[in-house]
Amino acid sequence: MTIPAQFDAKTIENKWYDYWMKNNYFHSEPDHRTPYTIVIPPPNVTGVLHMGHMLNNTIQDVLIRRARLKGFNACWVPGTDHASIATEAKVVAKLKAEGINKNDLTREEFLAHAWEWTDKYGGVILDQLKKLGASCDWERTKFTMDPDMSASVIRSFVDLYNKGLIYRGYRMVNWDPEAKTTLSDEEVIYEEQQGKLYFLKYKIEGSEDFLTIATTRPETIFGDTAICINPNDERFAHLKGKKAIVPICGRVIPIIEDEYVDIEFGTGCLKVTPAHDMNDKTLGEKHNLEIIDIFNEDATLNSFGLQYQGQDRFVVREAIAKELETIGALAKTEIHLNKVGTSERTKAVIEPRLSDQWFLKMEDLVKPAIKSVLVDGEIKLHPARFNNTYAHWLNNIRDWNISRQLWWGQQIPAYFYGDGKEDFVVAENIEEALVLAKKRTNNLQLTISDLTQDVDALDTWFSSWLWPMSVFGGIMDPESEDFKYYYPTNDLVTGPDILFFWVARMIIAGYEYTGKKPFTNVYLTGLVRDKQRRKMSKSLGNSPDPLDLIEKFGADGVRVGLLLSASAGNDIMFDEELCNQGKAFTNKIWNAFKLIKGWEVSDAIPQPESSKVAIEWYEAKLQQTLLEIEDNFEKYRISDALMGIYKLVWDDFCSWFLEMIKPAYQQPIDSVTLEKAKEMLENNMKLLHPFMPFLTEEIWQILAERTTEEALIVSSWPEIKPFNAGLIVDFENTIEVISGIRTIRKDKNIPFKDTIELKIVNNDKVSTYFDSVVTKLGNITSLAYVSDKVDGALSFRVKSNEYFIPITGNINVAEEIAKLNAELVYTQGFLKSVQNKLANEKFVAGAPEKVLTNERQKEADALSKIETIEHSLAGLK
Repeated sequence: MTIPAQFDAKTIENKWYDYWMKNNYFHSEPDHRTPYTIVIPPPNVTGVLHMGHMLNNTIQDVLIRRARLKGFNACWVPGTDHASIATEAKVVAKLKAEGINKNDLTREEFLAHAWEWTDKYGGVILDQLKKLGASCDWERTKFTMDPDMSASVIRSFVDLYNKGLIYRGYRMVNWDPEAKTTLSDEEVIYEEQQGKLYFLKYKIEGSEDFLTIATTRPETIFGDTAICINPNDERFAHLKGKKAIVPICGRVIPIIEDEYVDIEFGTGCLKVTPAHDMNDKTLGEKHNLEIIDIFNEDATLNSFGLQYQGQDRFVVREAIAKELETIGALAKTEIHLNKVGTSERTKAVIEPRLSDQWFLKMEDLVKPAIKSVLVDGEIKLHPARFNNTYAHWLNNIRDWNISRQLWWGQQIPAYFYGDGKEDFVVAENIEEALVLAKKRTNNLQLTISDLTQDVDALDTWFSSWLWPMSVFGGIMDPESEDFKYYYPTNDLVTGPDILFFWVARMIIAGYEYTGKKPFTNVYLTGLVRDKQRRKMSKSLGNSPDPLDLIEKFGADGVRVGLLLSASAGNDIMFDEELCNQGKAFTNKIWNAFKLIKGWEVSDAIPQPESSKVAIEWYEAKLQQTLLEIEDNFEKYRISDALMGIYKLVWDDFCSWFLEMIKPAYQQPIDSVTLEKAKEMLENNMKLLHPFMPFLTEEIWQILAERTTEEALIVSSWPEIKPFNAGLIVDFENTIEVISGIRTIRKDKNIPFKDTIELKIVNNDKVSTYFDSVVTKLGNITSLAYVSDKVDGALSFRVKSNEYFIPITGNINVAEEIAKLNAELVYTQGFLKSVQNKLANEKFVAGAPEKVLTNERQKEADALSKIETIEHSLAGLK
């Protein structure tokens, strides 16, 4: 067949992905082999491929393809997450654009719209992953709202409730007024923002006196139910037992005493708003204060806000400040920096809000998860520095608020049979709930129509924390063949930003339900940033479209470009030039492959000594690299593993090995060498396949006719064998010799087609094993070892060995002597400047050790160069 001059990435990518899919190479079923399992961090069903997904899924694909080559039964389970808040927000926005208000719909009607939206857009990101080359077991694709997945979530809730670990409580929660739902503590991001500190004057009832209280939120005065002073603060002793009047609303509130108030902080007294501050709520409970909730669910003021009813909290803040100033109740304002809680999903400012919510007790559940990572090392985080983050979160864990005021998600399986807060039962379905309700009430006349299911949905993470178990049916059927075979999984690749949200919770759930870890290793990728270290985002316009990159550089080029700089846990400063480097590597390999395929072969010619030596050396070099790769993979240094293969292929194979075995111009190559060259290329393709699947499969399939059982994707990883490390060391010396010869040819304008002689004084007793290679690559007619320097010759040194190239008639001796003398004078001047610096005691005493080492190396190099020049001059005179 005719091999194209250029590697056509697009055609080849489509061809081989279709081939892999057609032959079902990605699918796994339990068998006699050892399983190797990865579960995908399920991207949001709302999502499209971004650079973080590209990095994360490329690493997973590298791991799964390598495991396949190493003979494991590799299973990579893909899927998507229903992403309650994000998806519901998109559906609500879509309905709004169509003139439909969510509140005008029943739950069933809204869910019909949500499913329609999911069916239309939900598979986009998974299809995009195929363009990247992701070899997921697509037959096992899961969605967190699939019937069996939802059943697992509901069963988990019922189980934990029956164990006494889930409870319902009226608590202060984090309220997202945009999504109109509660959030867990971990979903709130605290950002430092500049605002104002307002000093408000509260009049003392029955007098002209007033108290000044500082607040960042003057709009909350409508919810004030007390003012608190420290009983030990003499400044306010005269106010004990008195009452104050709240500005604007005129509500009379008690002045209470509590040592909670810091005498030194602010004005030394505070307003207490139990419905809108966690600490105020605690004070309110202690002193039996009234609780007044002043906000609607969208953070507009309700009827307690008087004339401000229906207005947004931030609009109201400015209006109230003006009114307070007008009535003389605003003493002053100051610029103030404080940390404001915002919703991770919607970016809205969080409101503390009292409401009935469902919570999961975490104190005991978390203990095995702490032990497995931080004590036993049964689960390893890579890099290990994230152990500290993990420890901080889990050692300071609070009960998990698992209910959300949303419709999209698993509906909480609690069924109310009466008006009281405790009049409910928890069951997997309404039929079981009816049985429990009859038993609870002793009322056998109850019917299903008497039961009302809790309207809230469960937190998305309460679904995805079961992911490694639920994708294999482990919650519903712990004895299933799939679950027993594939669980625990092996590796998890994800971002450190969800180390707590998802990773830690999966570990907690794994131990709670199976007594086993869900995975052994967690590889935490860095964030992909731009060259200015900014996080990539649509709003900044600094995030390239991954599919555009694939179109421009090819999937293999993009994969290599991303991974060359992607060390675990470290952020990547992404630059398109990285992908260009990956594309250049693709072209380099393609050209090397074309070169080998283009050689004519002859069975009649013997194998040259230089080719025999080259093959022995390259086999040793490949084995050395193979050991390094294994070590890097074991330590989850994926980028280092790729760099080792990159250097092996680009430097050792393309730049040296192929030059060493290349036949003379228009001459054939011997069949023994050609077969070995193909074998070495095949081994290279095996090592490269996890990183560059399309290019390597194409080359593999052209190199020889293969059956479907012999495709590269299901071939075998190169075998580790003993090798001669001495050959590698000796060849490093040979490289220097060849470089010395090439430098003289270049400097003296001696064309490569002109043969030269080489005479060597072997002071170091260097091995002569590579002499045939030196002879070939230097185009040397005669290579001889001599006991003394050669007169009338150009020379260079490698360590203590001296190499002489006798002068031919093409060289002007007088010119050469003049050149060398000029170089000698320059080098002697350079040496003097370095030595003067090193003789300066002040410089030596103050300079860092690295600088001194560098200067001493300069001195040594200059001395060596002077010696070489002087030898050359002596030979020419």
